Amino acid sequence: MKIVIQRVQEASVSVDAEVVGSIKIGLLLLVCFEQGDTDEGLSKAVDKISKLRIFDDSDGKMNLDIGSIKGEILSVSQFTLSWDGSGGHRPSFEKSMPPQEARLKYALFNRELRQKGITVKEGRFGAFMKVSLINDGPVTFLLEF
Repeated sequence: MKIVIQRVQEASVSVDAEVVGSIKIGLLLLVCFEQGDTDEGLSKAVDKISKLRIFDDSDGKMNLDIGSIKGEILSVSQFTLSWDGSGGHRPSFEKSMPPQEARLKYALFNRELRQKGITVKEGRFGAFMKVSLINDGPVTFLLEF
């Protein structure tokens, strides 16, 4: 499981020119499930993200988590993260989890985030999406579970 985490001032995702999810201050997550990913790894990712102290406190230090700032999450499925860049110049995605299985994991991932008390908006799984964001910092992390 790979997740790109971006601290944002705002973010939105559109499908066919219709906004299907948008947030103000919070996190944009680009989420990729790969073959062999487990529910245990998914739960570890949810726990890590919910506790990440990457928002500034009153002293300007990254010391607050998303709950502390009452931020939201925009979660977007992103199977293309499965390509590791090795070999050739045309990406291949054979490491990606099959779509029907990944759809279930993605739903579980978002549900577990919501169970932590976080507002989660979503893109549309499997759709061609346009993602807009204002990255705050910029602050971006790549986590693997």
